[in-house]
Amino acid sequence: MKLFDCPHCGHRLYFENAQCLNCSSLVLYDPEQARFALSGGEGVFKCTNADECACNWMAEPGKVFCRACVLNQLIPDLSVEGNRQRWIRVEAAKKRAIYSLLSFGLPVAPKLNPTDEVGLAFDFLADPIGGGPGGERILTGHDNGLITLNVAEADSSEREKRRVEMGENYRTLLGHFRHELGHYYWDRLIRDDPEKLSAFRALFGDDRADYEQALKDHYAKGAPADWQQTHISAYATSHPWEDWAETWAHHLHITDTLEMVHALNFPLGRLETVETNDLPPGDTGGEPQAAPCDPASAPEPFEMILERWLVLSEASNSINRCMGLPDLYPFVISEITARKLAFVHDLLTDLPKGAQVEPTHHDAAA
Repeated sequence: MKLFDCPHCGHRLYFENAQCLNCSSLVLYDPEQARFALSGGEGVFKCTNADECACNWMAEPGKVFCRACVLNQLIPDLSVEGNRQRWIRVEAAKKRAIYSLLSFGLPVAPKLNPTDEVGLAFDFLADPIGGGPGGERILTGHDNGLITLNVAEADSSEREKRRVEMGENYRTLLGHFRHELGHYYWDRLIRDDPEKLSAFRALFGDDRADYEQALKDHYAKGAPADWQQTHISAYATSHPWEDWAETWAHHLHITDTLEMVHALNFPLGRLETVETNDLPPGDTGGEPQAAPCDPASAPEPFEMILERWLVLSEASNSINRCMGLPDLYPFVISEITARKLAFVHDLLTDLPKGAQVEPTHHDAAA
């Protein structure tokens, strides 16, 4: 994630801003140009959801929704108290996830037909009142491009409760989106490419293993005692698809965070090349520079990115402990996990900017 400039006065803007705090100009984010534009300017129109879920993105040319909101298939029942605020928080997280996809040049387009393999759709649902038959609950997941998210996850207390119940170190809305999107892009980028699929299996394992049985075994037995030697999370041990989705999500966590660190001109040891001067309030440092992990610049070896990340995560975890807070990044990146992250990185940086990745047509793998 970057820092942005107000198109009117040049004051600093953040990704969720809809108004400049310096000059009071109304602004809208343009996802095609990755910058803000003045609301009401030539060709700049609000998304229909601006007044519904605080969307601050421009509507696509000739359309009523922005590039993110057009992906929504179902939204929560807004007549239920609290659901609008939940939707606002869900949308904010979704937009951050989509920002990363667009920055890597990945195809982001709505599903035109429920049976289509290509295209994304989002259902934001709530548990049935009373729990439904047998205590039925909405589960967050991915199915052939359709990503379902339980809006209860937008409540911090509920999300923390589920994190503890699942024995997880980390659970966020943004993490959910990045994980489930990883499943979708596995289908798009790996499944139908024999060379990439072979390389995937050599590193992550054989995806042809029975998925449902693997999950049952995982929930019944848990992860192996030494899982940190080979996987980024305990859940990643359940099946190669989940290992991929977890690793994909962590790659986006790492590159997105380091992009912001670069925008803030934070030094990270000897590997940081930008000047270490502090940014005064409202100053973005002039023309934006490409971050070291920005795919728009020359691809950087993941080893260098990881070295900076280890410096940052150690510092961040130590600072959090000083405040009595949990570690910001409570994960161990082993040598094997680093190779998996590098696999994701190489796949994304080799992708032509704006490429449309179309699969061959056969039954979906997941």
